[in-house]
Amino acid sequence: MSNSSSSKPMLAAANSKQPTAMAMALLPLLSMVSSFLLLSSMAELPRLEHPLKSDGSLSLLVIGDWGRKGTFNQTLVAAQMGRIGESLDIDFVVSTGDNFYEEGLTGIDDKEFEESFTNIYAAESLQKQWYSGMFLQAYASFDDALAVLGNHDYRGDVLAQLSPVLRQIDRRWLCLRSFVLNAEIVDFFFVDTTPFVEHYWNKPKGHHYDWRGVAPRETYISNLVKDLDLALKESPARWKVVVGHHTIRSASVHGDTIELQLLLLPILKENGVDFYVNGHDHCLEHISSNDCPLQFLTSGGGSKAWRGILNSVSDKLEFFYDGQGFMSLQLTKTQAHVVFYDAFGNALHKQAITKQFHSQI
Repeated sequence: MSNSSSSKPMLAAANSKQPTAMAMALLPLLSMVSSFLLLSSMAELPRLEHPLKSDGSLSLLVIGDWGRKGTFNQTLVAAQMGRIGESLDIDFVVSTGDNFYEEGLTGIDDKEFEESFTNIYAAESLQKQWYSGMFLQAYASFDDALAVLGNHDYRGDVLAQLSPVLRQIDRRWLCLRSFVLNAEIVDFFFVDTTPFVEHYWNKPKGHHYDWRGVAPRETYISNLVKDLDLALKESPARWKVVVGHHTIRSASVHGDTIELQLLLLPILKENGVDFYVNGHDHCLEHISSNDCPLQFLTSGGGSKAWRGILNSVSDKLEFFYDGQGFMSLQLTKTQAHVVFYDAFGNALHKQAITKQFHSQI
């Protein structure tokens, strides 16, 4: 695999210290997850299918941390998504979570769904499937945006975002918990990362989190990690993309998520994942792993941004932008093209990744 970039790293990255206290606290959970991975299981993540274009390619946009009723430049970003979406003839949109601020949806009749989603992403090119990462069994056979839930979504009525009622309001909306989306040459693995973060459970800082369908935490995480590992191992796709809300590597305010480094990162590396795509930090960034081909892509600039924080990272910081924007991903059998755009539609960073094609004959 070879990488080429049209933009140089905007800032150099230095090594960061590896936290130890959190790692020690997570050892019991890590031990439980390891035990689950040693067991054989018939459990599988739900699977959806999406066709490729006639030329065998796939194009999509990625947006995260957006739902603010058009404020904080959300409307401006949405307009540029529409323009870029038309030029790329996108197949669908992926949301990396924190879909509705500040406290998720209050219920299936919450007007914020239309005020922050339907009325904002109104461009013709965006009238495609949106995927968001939570799962209800009723959607298992649906084949037509995809989204995952973020921590702010968990502060509201989680089941409302999962409800089929929202699809009656806007058919683009498909919010699932954890699942696999297959598009022949690529498998997207959507992972519900919020339950991994321990302080949401034991130090919620006055917030209420809707853990229905998740508690007890240890069992939920163990099963999810086991099912993800199995799905990755069984995937024959040339490209493997894992989508979550929380960062694994980040130079911005939230930084690295230690729980994901301990519980998810080893599985991603072992199974040859190409991209980990996330939101959570309200910025755009690209970090390359030092010890494997894995690329960390943050697209969390859907609305409120400009945190003014830039930290060192242990891997290679290829690109960092503290403002609003979004990302595109174009895939063929042998090429992946990643582009980050600002709120005015300017291409800030481009990365091309090539895979050698080996015939099965």
